This record gives sequence, C-alpha cells and structure tokens, in this order.
Amino acid sequence: MASSWQHRDLAAVVDLPAEPVAAGPQAPIAEHVRAGLDGRLRSLIAHDPGTRLGTDPEELHQMRVSVRRMRAMLRAARPFLDESWAEPLRAELGWLGRSLGPVRDLDVLLDRLRQESADLPAGERAAAARLISGLEAEHGIARVEMLAALDSDRYLGLLRALTAAIRSSPEESDADSSSELRGLVLGEFRKLRKAVARLPESPADRDLHALRILGKRVRYTAELAQPVFGGSAQQLIRAARRFQDVLGEHQDACVAEERVRDLLHGFGDEVDAAVGFVAGRLVEREQARKAERRAQWRSAWDALSAAAAEV
Repeated sequence: MASSWQHRDLAAVVDLPAEPVAAGPQAPIAEHVRAGLDGRLRSLIAHDPGTRLGTDPEELHQMRVSVRRMRAMLRAARPFLDESWAEPLRAELGWLGRSLGPVRDLDVLLDRLRQESADLPAGERAAAARLISGLEAEHGIARVEMLAALDSDRYLGLLRALTAAIRSSPEESDADSSSELRGLVLGEFRKLRKAVARLPESPADRDLHALRILGKRVRYTAELAQPVFGGSAQQLIRAARRFQDVLGEHQDACVAEERVRDLLHGFGDEVDAAVGFVAGRLVEREQARKAERRAQWRSAWDALSAAAAEV
C-alpha cells in the first residue's frame, strides 16, 4: 500500500530548505559538497513523480544521474568530510542507484533495439518484436521492484538524511579550498591517466568500460570544482563528457550484442529462421558501432588530457 507521503510535495516532506545552498569560491570543500548535494537532491525530487509514472524514460535517467553525482562528490571529497555521515549516505545512495539501474538499463536497451529494427521489412520487424519480447517482460518486473524501493521508508529516510547533511553547518577551515579542489580533480584525472597508460594497443571491452567509470569520476569532481575554476573546469567537464559518451556508446553496443545473443539462445531449438536472421543483423550492427567508437576514444582521451592541463 502506498504511504501517505508519496502523495505530498517530497521537498516539504523532507524539509528541504526553501532557498538552495550556494558556495562561494573561497568556501571550504564541505560547503561545496553541501551545495552540490542540495542541487542534486532537488533534481532527484523533481524527477521522482515522472520516474514513478514511467511514460518518459528521461525522468528516470535524470533521477539516476542525480544519484550518481551525489555519490561521486561524496567519494571525491571523502578526505574533507566527516565519515560518520558521509559514508552512510554514500552507501544508501548506492542502494538507490542499484534500485533504479535495472529499469534504466532496460529502457536504453529496448529503445536501442526498437530503433535498430524500425527500418527492417515488416516480416523482420515482427521477428525482432518476438526476439525482444522477453526484455519487455523483464522490464515490467524491474519496474515493480523499483517502485517498491521508491515506496519504502528506506528511500524516505535517505532523502531526509541528505536534507540533514545539507542543513548542517560545516566546520570552519583556513585551508585554501581552490587548491584542495584542484587536488581532488587532478587526483581523479591521474587515476584515469594511469589506467589509460596500462592499456594494450587493443584494449578489452571491459577495460574500456572501466575507463568510462573513471572518466565519470573526473567529470563529476570537476562539476564540484566548477564554481571555483569557472571556464577551465567547464572545458574539462565538456571534454570528460565527450570521453564518457564515446565509451558509453561502446559499452551500450557491447551490452546490446550480448543481450541479443542471450535472447536468441533463450529460444533454444524453438527459434525460427526469421528470428535467427534478425538477431544476426542486430549483432552485426552493434559490432560495427563498437568498432566505430573504438576508433574514436583515443582522440577523445587526447582532448580530455589537454583540458586537464588547463585546470
């Protein structure tokens, strides 16, 4: 049964301040984290109703992005935060991210496969629909589980804990926050640079996926520092986004290829020729997309390296 708070303004339920938190360039890192959490929590709450409704996948996407960015900033700023509240928050945000993830991943995959099959002849489109019907059933189950998480007291408790962190008063600090923020950004970039340097000439798919995750951390940490570094941080954010997008499209193609193969295998001996033919076509398209993105990621990395040098 739905709880009464689900039908009220969530911002009011969790007592989010009416005015957003702002952090000036000289503010301590903890204050920048409070401001960042404030902005991302407001975005999460704004996209909660649309996520529940499920008619526009972008609502869930933006909600999940908000969760990831909050986790990333708590991780990056860990040396400057009180672990007694920051680590439990990060862990609970991880739970929420895992609750949202399966539906979002299936949204992306279903949209991708539907678009890829849209230009096929009518008979092949029908075969494609049979092929991906299992994903649609999986999506329905995942939505039920996601909504149960959003209806839970645990979710409401997380939103209230985030609000409490936003309302808290950070300790005064005489440290140079700009130097500390720069150190956080460059620290994340160095981890990425080392990972790139270890790669062979032709990296495995899983290694490129790992780079994407590290690239996200660079981007989200740069977003935390953007109020201090302005244009140079914005340039880094744009370059990190491009790097992330190229590797993200590569990963999406890897996942789509694997899932199509799994779907075909699921038919067993009952698969008909049309379904098998369509599966082969879809796999070929994903392999072509993977090859295209593999040819692009090094140039995206070079641009990101150049942007990091300006921070």
